[in-house]
Amino acid sequence: MSRTVAGHDEPRWRPRLAAAGALAALASVVVAVPAGAAEAAPDYSLAGTNFAGTQIAAHEGVVPGSARADTTDQTLGHDVSGHQGPVDWGAAAAGGAKFTYVKATEGTGFVNPQYGQQYDGAHAAGLIRGAYHFGRPDVSGGAEQAEYFIAHGGGWRSDGKTLPGALDIEYNPYGDVCYGKNPADMTAWITDFTRTYLAKVKRSALIYTSTAWWKQCTGNASGFGNTNPLWLARYGPEVGELPAGWDKQSIWQFARGGGLPGDQNYYNGPFGRVVALAGGAA
Repeated sequence: MSRTVAGHDEPRWRPRLAAAGALAALASVVVAVPAGAAEAAPDYSLAGTNFAGTQIAAHEGVVPGSARADTTDQTLGHDVSGHQGPVDWGAAAAGGAKFTYVKATEGTGFVNPQYGQQYDGAHAAGLIRGAYHFGRPDVSGGAEQAEYFIAHGGGWRSDGKTLPGALDIEYNPYGDVCYGKNPADMTAWITDFTRTYLAKVKRSALIYTSTAWWKQCTGNASGFGNTNPLWLARYGPEVGELPAGWDKQSIWQFARGGGLPGDQNYYNGPFGRVVALAGGAA
């Protein structure tokens, strides 16, 4: 007489086989996900048209007014980038330009294709020139980007004609205005960039920014005023409020366009001050 015990009429290996099948099915799903799919490649689709102030103008606007206040003893200059193509440097010099900054790099994946013509052409025309880096805290660390900048034209030479490099840190053109960073992390990123630049080049980089962005994204950090000259963007008749830590700006980017190619700038002092900065003075 056969007996069947409730719940044990199936062979013991069948539940194990079912569990193994489920695990195999799960494994096949995991394998089907492409390797690296979770980390998309950094977006540089706008790099060719990003330049110093492009996002500041978009977010903060331009204050009407053609008269510039306190422009006596100021030195006229400008800044350019690849989207403008080759620059007529002879015409720029004839138009009164004494110094210029040229975009060299962005993040760790873009070099201005016009950099050679612009940077070397400015030097040949007798202008004092420097390079700037469009910061991308969303794609890599500050130290890494400083090294990339230096390796692709952002260094300094003691020839009396080269300004120290500048970090352009402003609203993110690809998304969140602060690149997904809180003020403490953003401040640390800028610190990593500027300390690395100083260690490698033996000069302090300028910091290009706007007061509004600096307040929003660094919490108005005050620790750079004694080490890094300020290149301030504000498109109006007056410089206005400065970010915390700085008691003056070294350069004021006051207009998006004008008599010189690209953006219009004043160095805060006579031409001899520009020469001194190029020569190694603070």
